[in-house]
Amino acid sequence: MKPFPESAESRSLSSAHHPENTQRRWTDKDFLKPKEPIRHRVYLSLTAISVSAIFLLWMILTYGGLVDPMFLPSPTAILKTGYHLFATGEIYPNIWTSLYVVVVGFILAAIIAVPAGILMGSFKFVEALIEPIINFVRYLPVSAMIPLLILWIGIGDVEKIAVIFLGTLFQLTFLIADVSANVPKELLQVAYTLGARKRDVTLRVLIPASLPGIMDNLRITMGWAWTYLIVAELVSAERGLGYMILQAMRGMQTDVIFVGLFVIGLLGLITDQTFKYLTIWLLPWSEKASVS
Repeated sequence: MKPFPESAESRSLSSAHHPENTQRRWTDKDFLKPKEPIRHRVYLSLTAISVSAIFLLWMILTYGGLVDPMFLPSPTAILKTGYHLFATGEIYPNIWTSLYVVVVGFILAAIIAVPAGILMGSFKFVEALIEPIINFVRYLPVSAMIPLLILWIGIGDVEKIAVIFLGTLFQLTFLIADVSANVPKELLQVAYTLGARKRDVTLRVLIPASLPGIMDNLRITMGWAWTYLIVAELVSAERGLGYMILQAMRGMQTDVIFVGLFVIGLLGLITDQTFKYLTIWLLPWSEKASVS
């Protein structure tokens, strides 16, 4: 016996009771919906379009002779200079020095900023003790502190590490305090209701709930640390990417300046993606890990 054909009404009822059987189709209107995901292929295509547009404009300006090469060298000139710097090994000591300064300064700042920020955002008495000081110091330009750092510490790598340290410490502390303060109080109350002690609530509820936001802020301030590199290597440097750029500026070597900028940008991008994948790996309960 042949089965009765399924009616449209029964199909709609089946879909209503079993929503997993139906798949939402992506439409062009999804572009205009906030926080709405788009296809990965479309995402990559849009990224390629934006990068290609900038690169095309660059080629038009340089190969078309619209801009003097002293102000904007062509992609070919920059590639030749970059190849020379890497082939001769001239750039490697500068990369290692800058990487050492940025990473050490940032790690030292994070060691202090993470616990201080959590305490400041979670306990009002800690906030009363340190927030006024942090709010004052974080508005001071780091470049203005360089004469004092030279006077107190002297010249050398320690002074450069101190610039990165001071440039990120107070901003990072304030950002982490904001993350900790915005942990829903209901989470803590539920833990207390279930019989958890204060220590367990802090270690097993408050800190895990804060960690995704902490990783995001570490990722952001790591980018700030790279932007402070030129300032850190401004005075009495003997090597480093910032030093290389400043020396090239004095000699009007614009192509070397662009190579240095591209290397700094690439190193910053690598550290940024490192934090992104560390979040996915170490914090599987975070929203970004679930989306990925």
